Amino acid sequence: MANLDVLVSQNIPYTDIIIAQLLTALMILIVGWTISKIIVSIFKRRLGNTKLPELIAEFLASFLSVLLYVMVILLAVGALGFHVNSVVLGLSAIIGLVLAFGMQETLSNLAAGVWIAIFRPIDKEDVVDISGKTGKVDAIGIMATELLTYDNTFITIPNNLVWGSPMTNYTRMPTRRVDVGVGISYGSDLDKAVKVAMNLMKEHSMVLEDPASAVVTTELADSSVNLQLRAWVNTEDYWTVKNDLTNRILDTFNREEGIEIPYPQMDVHLKKE
Repeated sequence: MANLDVLVSQNIPYTDIIIAQLLTALMILIVGWTISKIIVSIFKRRLGNTKLPELIAEFLASFLSVLLYVMVILLAVGALGFHVNSVVLGLSAIIGLVLAFGMQETLSNLAAGVWIAIFRPIDKEDVVDISGKTGKVDAIGIMATELLTYDNTFITIPNNLVWGSPMTNYTRMPTRRVDVGVGISYGSDLDKAVKVAMNLMKEHSMVLEDPASAVVTTELADSSVNLQLRAWVNTEDYWTVKNDLTNRILDTFNREEGIEIPYPQMDVHLKKE
């Protein structure tokens, strides 16, 4: 036992740190990290019982975890014999130096994350388009927003780009309009085509009656008269209805009603001298 006391009271070579201080600092890091995890877990559960959106709860929990980890590190540094005030001043000087070399970007990401969490232009599970990237919002961290695409690609976008760019939120509203385009030949009966298209939308169980569906002529193109079916649906039914209407309009026009959907074509006139 005496030998152990002598050992832990010795200095680490080339430093003024005593082995006992190092062991104490390591213990503080281990215990502090464990306690911090427990506190953050309890904090997240308590937030789950509130009416706060999940995205904000995750952001606040991440912010709390960072603060707790910083406190644990400072306590460990103090256990090594350093004056915490001096360490804080030293860190402040380092942070000031880093700021001069581009920390503004980091701070802008942090501030943007706070604004996103407060104003909630997007929520978890929303399908969005941000800076040309489309996917489902998986998380908003302190520094970046995470998207998951439909083909399971993980995308990370800095928060300042999210907050500073136009955002398209495809799932925020409870209803959406499905637009399906189709072209018919100039020789086809336009009134019949509109009536058939209207019936297709009215017969679909997921198409809403209010707002009413419509068929409009969008263009007199080179080879076709272009129509557009416009049906209102619940947002979660959007892709199902779009796929169904696209398939049904092809089958009904071409194979059941004899309404021609033409291929692009060009008339060439040869003049004989």
